[in-house]
Amino acid sequence: MNTESSTQEVVIHEPAMISVLRNGLGVLIALAAIAFAADLFSRLGIAIYTEQYLAVILGISLALVFLKPQSSQLKRSLNGLLALLGLITSLYLAVQYPDLVERQLDLPLDALAISAILFVLVLEGLRRVVGLTLVIVVMLFMVFALLGSHLSGPLQTRDIDLDRLFVYLGVDTNGMLGLTLNVAATIVIGFILFGQLLLRSGGADFFNDIALALMGRSKGGSGKIATIASALFGSISGVVVSNIVATGVVTIRMMKKGGFKPHTAAAIETVASTGGQIMPPVMGAVAFLMAEFLQIGYSEVVIAALVPAILYYAALYIQVDLEAAKEQIKPIDPALIPSKRKVLQQGWIFIIPFAAVILALFSFNQRPETAALWGALGALIVGVLKGYKGKRMGAKDILGSLEETGHSIVDIIMIGAAAGFIIGILNITGLGFGLTYFLVELGQGNLFLLLVISAVVCIVLGMGMPTVGVYLLLAVLVAPSLIQVGVEPIAAHLFIFYLGMMSMVTPPIAIGAFFAASIAKANPMKTALTSMRLGWTAYIIPFLFVTTPSLLLIGETSQIVITVMSALIGVWAVSVGFAGYFKNKLNLVFRFGFVIAGGLFLLPNLQGGDTPIAPKVAGLALLATLLCATLLVNKATSQASSKQTQS
Repeated sequence: MNTESSTQEVVIHEPAMISVLRNGLGVLIALAAIAFAADLFSRLGIAIYTEQYLAVILGISLALVFLKPQSSQLKRSLNGLLALLGLITSLYLAVQYPDLVERQLDLPLDALAISAILFVLVLEGLRRVVGLTLVIVVMLFMVFALLGSHLSGPLQTRDIDLDRLFVYLGVDTNGMLGLTLNVAATIVIGFILFGQLLLRSGGADFFNDIALALMGRSKGGSGKIATIASALFGSISGVVVSNIVATGVVTIRMMKKGGFKPHTAAAIETVASTGGQIMPPVMGAVAFLMAEFLQIGYSEVVIAALVPAILYYAALYIQVDLEAAKEQIKPIDPALIPSKRKVLQQGWIFIIPFAAVILALFSFNQRPETAALWGALGALIVGVLKGYKGKRMGAKDILGSLEETGHSIVDIIMIGAAAGFIIGILNITGLGFGLTYFLVELGQGNLFLLLVISAVVCIVLGMGMPTVGVYLLLAVLVAPSLIQVGVEPIAAHLFIFYLGMMSMVTPPIAIGAFFAASIAKANPMKTALTSMRLGWTAYIIPFLFVTTPSLLLIGETSQIVITVMSALIGVWAVSVGFAGYFKNKLNLVFRFGFVIAGGLFLLPNLQGGDTPIAPKVAGLALLATLLCATLLVNKATSQASSKQTQS
């Protein structure tokens, strides 16, 4: 069962032999990815196609999916057969791939058979790891591919026979073995391994300690610690639930002990962990995938993503600070706060893995998967030679990192293969152009309406899926329609990324929020709704940077400065309104006023071009009036309280 698709799992006893086999397959995936990233095959004089490597990874992943613990002997036997069938079929595809590609247009029987088998097995594996939703999406596309030629209008497709469709999806590089599976099996595996080694080398403990040392003495310090620690670790982990587990088990308990309500503590951790995916430089590996899709430099993605990420965490930090003041939450006990100097003395060495990634990318122009390998090697060296607080990595930790890397990638491999099916169908039928045209027409030429439709699609399709998988799917289905109507390509991809990511906190699924709620022993729906309030910028900012590219640091410097400063003021004002506190608790009128004032600062120009000045002037006047009125009310209240005390 996918860790991001459920917060409860039935504990089933797993036979020791199956456990050893599954762990061995997990290690095999990690080792294969290391060998591929290091160009080990070519160094040994072995020439292989990338597609052959992808087929091997797919086969091992299918085996891992079907070998998960089952409650009955019959199910275990059936799953054993499915695992064996998936592995053998994939290995046949890997070995025979050069020959199958040569004979692809002749529709050979073996190509048809293995393509059909793998199609069914991938969909069943997909159902097991993320549920029926994405399976239904793929099947709808299949039906469209076969029957779309009988339609009229923009969604009419070419007439494609079933055998030709299967062979194309299974063998062609535009199908299952295409871009989405490629990035999942190379870049994503590399960064998952990096994150696992960093975690076991003491990196997570260092992140928590440095956040504790920096923020522990401020009011509501425990909430601010959770914000910083989860942002740091989440950027590397790439999996929201893994981030919640790694940091939340410490920070949620700390926040509850510090005075935060259970649902608030869980919501802060959820929003902070989710936001790690949008925090440069790594962005949970999506930065590298986005660069691949857009065919631009990795640095361009990081620069564009910087300001939106700052606005996201600024809003969260402000609301945590105001919530702490409103609830009179005191700083953490000084006895529990480590010395900054001591923490840095013990943990400065963790700069090495990150420096290795940056050097590999920018100084040596390495591929992202190779850069991740450099970072993993750096984390390994740090963990083995020094560790953190005297705790070094041992052989068991290294083996555990390899095993967990293999297990963690399985879900994304299934999603990547399924997204490949969708891409293949869009290409061979011509449906890709028709779908883009249909969405544009549905928006009736209105950019805002198209963005709203796209946002709903992103959140719905993203429900219950890992963030990387969400992005892969939406980059295929939604981003092209936004680009078609003139949205900057980088803005379109960041838009779908943000909205897809927020499915982790948006009811009714809200997997991240529900998982954090289980740790905090809080009400799940109350946690999800609080998470939406704390993470409100992720619903609004994407609309802003689509219509105002200055937020992505695109355009003239003067306009960028004005836009960014206006956005920061707007985020502060709206956050005050949502928190309901400024110097004192605010009534409904003041809260609404702050939200309106902030909204005027954030108001984009839906017609394109520079953001309008008039709303900002009005927002400034309203905000100044509110601040003065709030201070006067607070002063009057304070004087009245003082007189009452004296009397």
